[in-house]
Amino acid sequence: MTKTIRIAAALLVDPAGRTLLVRKRGTQAFMQPGGKIDAGETPAAALVRELHEELGLQVDAQQAVYLGQFSAPAANEPGFEVQCELFRVDSSDAVAPAAEIEEVLWLAADEAPARVLAPLTRDVILPLYRQVLNVPR
Repeated sequence: MTKTIRIAAALLVDPAGRTLLVRKRGTQAFMQPGGKIDAGETPAAALVRELHEELGLQVDAQQAVYLGQFSAPAANEPGFEVQCELFRVDSSDAVAPAAEIEEVLWLAADEAPARVLAPLTRDVILPLYRQVLNVPR
């Protein structure tokens, strides 16, 4: 039986239409900002908390547009699957990597990242992002 990690993540989009990917310290894969949903916490509340802890962003939960629930193999925990509650967040605020975030990367929709991507980011979220912005691959 696959073990599941429940997370809330942001498809964070800047005014230029780029999306933000983050890499946690000691890992290779870039992924959406966000993190685990604590017991008793709503996905939107987890998203707001994680974006503040990881990037210093102040996001109102009302600004987050729910895009759906998606699953994929976890990038950093072998044998686990991530179950992601995904929200679109549009923000023009500067981000500063904090907590466990080592590196951030702004990615244009028509850009193919020459980086290692988490399975959920590569297989699900980036194609969805390109579809939302109607950008050919």
